[in-house]
Amino acid sequence: MTTRECNQDKSIVIGVLFTFFIAFIGYLLSIIPGFNQIGPLACAIMLAIIYRQIFGYPESFRNGIQFSSKYLLRFAIILYGLKLNIEVIFSEGLGLLVKGSITIIFAILVTVFLAKLLKGNTQIALLLGVGTGVCGAAAIAAVAPIVKSKDEDTAISVGIIALVGTVFSIIYALLLPILPISNLQYGIWSGLSLHELAHVALAAEPSGEGALAVALLAKLGRVFLLVPLCFILIYWMKKRKTSDERENATVSFPWFLLGFIAMSLFGSYILGNVIPITEGVMDGISLATTFILTSAMVGLGLNVSLKDVREKALRPFLAMLIASILVSLLMYWIAGI
Repeated sequence: MTTRECNQDKSIVIGVLFTFFIAFIGYLLSIIPGFNQIGPLACAIMLAIIYRQIFGYPESFRNGIQFSSKYLLRFAIILYGLKLNIEVIFSEGLGLLVKGSITIIFAILVTVFLAKLLKGNTQIALLLGVGTGVCGAAAIAAVAPIVKSKDEDTAISVGIIALVGTVFSIIYALLLPILPISNLQYGIWSGLSLHELAHVALAAEPSGEGALAVALLAKLGRVFLLVPLCFILIYWMKKRKTSDERENATVSFPWFLLGFIAMSLFGSYILGNVIPITEGVMDGISLATTFILTSAMVGLGLNVSLKDVREKALRPFLAMLIASILVSLLMYWIAGI
């Protein structure tokens, strides 16, 4: 191995450790009252963005930061598949799966339509629509390489989803005592309309274990639909190219999605059935998955320029906010049927 290769490997390791460090600080920050409502991922992204604005991009760590934002991100998505119990969805959640598909289609179409109406950035709007409809940051991370999103746009979208989803989940919890629906209906509404798994858990937990279980089931149905959505986007990306572009460029197949599916199958049918595993170990894997995803998001956050955020993200943010409100109202009506 040459000296140059050794230095490059060292740069990758140091850069990855740098993203780990900021992610760890984000975890510590998320323990503080107030910050605990937005979670470690959003805290870490905010820290990364603040670091970039004060100290600039850490060029000496570039290789490792890019490694985190690209490869660790895909690895986290693969591990995220363990959260999806396919058997439960097929046996108990088919009706919720259909309703979840309505959420996804409605959120994406309305967000992109409103962004175009407001003359906003449609790339960010598409990511926000996917994040709103499916499963927040994880969905945005999965879709970003397919639609060839810039790292900066991906990070901006993740930050917006984390913020809006947290605000919505708190509002849901505050509305729970005065809403004229049952706890079960409230759980379905939360699972069909909120952005992240953590947001659903935060909003539905006060309504009781039964409502929380059905809320998470509804949410996991939307996570399951991430896979067909990605294949639809691959087809769409190919179709929108001209004939010359199709000859000279291809849409990269997101191989990590196969890993996501494999881990979903493994977690659904092997873990706990063929291979015994304790709840503590599963909790540890879940924590590691979240930490890896958070570290990857740090890499993305370091690419964010607040000047560009002001110029590019305000109108997509407004489009996504309006779409989220409309999704919430639509799913409230559906949950009450």
